[in-house]
Amino acid sequence: MRQTKLKISECIRSRHDPSVTQVTNSTIDGIESFTPFPDGNSGSTIPASSVPSQPAVLQPSVDPGPKAVAAAAQVNLQKQQEELERKAAELDRREQELQSQGATAGKQNNWPPLPKFFPIKPCFYQDFSEEIPAEHQRLCKMMYYLWMWQCMTLFLNVLACLAYFTNHGEAGIDFGFSILWFILFSPCSFLCWYRPVYKAFRSDSSFNFFFFFFVFFAQIVVSVIHSVGIPRWGNSGWIIAIEAMGHNKAVGVIMMVVAAFFTASAALSVFLLKMVHSNYRRTGASFQKAQQEFSQGVLTNRSFQSAAASAATSAAQSSFQRN
Repeated sequence: MRQTKLKISECIRSRHDPSVTQVTNSTIDGIESFTPFPDGNSGSTIPASSVPSQPAVLQPSVDPGPKAVAAAAQVNLQKQQEELERKAAELDRREQELQSQGATAGKQNNWPPLPKFFPIKPCFYQDFSEEIPAEHQRLCKMMYYLWMWQCMTLFLNVLACLAYFTNHGEAGIDFGFSILWFILFSPCSFLCWYRPVYKAFRSDSSFNFFFFFFVFFAQIVVSVIHSVGIPRWGNSGWIIAIEAMGHNKAVGVIMMVVAAFFTASAALSVFLLKMVHSNYRRTGASFQKAQQEFSQGVLTNRSFQSAAASAATSAAQSSFQRN
C-alpha cells in the first residue's frame, strides 16, 4: 500500500511539472491545428437532398390473352393485305403508263408491213435489232427467211397445180387443195412456230422453245409430204411431177422445180431446227422452267382469273341451292 501511494504522488508531481505540461500542450495544439486541406480551402458541406425518396414499385406483368393475340394478328394481316393491294394498284398504274408511253413514243405494230390507207392494220411488232439479243439475231432472221421461203413455195405450188389442172382435167382436186394449203399454212406457220421462236429468243422463254419444237417438227413432216408429192393431196412433189411429165413436159418441169423447193424447205427446216436446239441448250432452258412459265402465265392471266372466279361462284351457288 505504501508503494502504491508513492507512485500516485509521483504521478501528481510529474503532472505539475512545467516540462511535461509544455509537451502535452504542444501536442494538443498540433492536433487542433492540423487541416486536411493543405491549400487552405475549407471543405464545403454537401447538403442532403431535400426531395423525399420514394420506394421502388414493381409493376405487375400482365400476359395478353389469346383473344388479344388473335386480334393483334388479324390487324397485322389486314395491314399487310392493304399494303399488298396498294402495291398491286401501283404496279398496274405503272404498267398502264408504260404502255401508254410506248404507244405515244411510236412503238406501234409494224408487221405485216401494210400501206397506211389499207383498212387492216399491222398486228405484231417486230424489230430484230431492238428486241433480239445480238447472239441470236442471225438465227432468228434465218427462221424468218425460212418462213418466207415456205410461203413462196406454197404460192408456186398453187401455180404449178393450176398449170397441171389446165392440161389434166382430173387435177382439179390438187388445185383446190393447193389453194387451201396456201391459205392455211402461211398464217398458221407464222403464228405457230415463227412467233414462238421469236419470243423465245427475245425473252429466253423455255415454254416458247418447247412449243416451237413441237410445232416445227410437225412442219418438217408436212414439208416432207409435200416434197414426196402424193397424188390428190394438193402438192407438186416428185411423184406427181414425174407423172405430169407424161402429159406435158413443160408442166412437169414446173412441178419438178416446185418439188425441189419443197425438198429444200424440208432440208433447211431440219438444219435450222438443230441450230435452234443448240442455242436452246446454251441458254439453260429446261422443261421445269417451261412448266413454271406456263403455270405463272396461266395464274397471272386476268381472263383466267375471272373465269376461275366465275366458275367458283357458280359452283358455290349451285351447292347452296341443292342444300
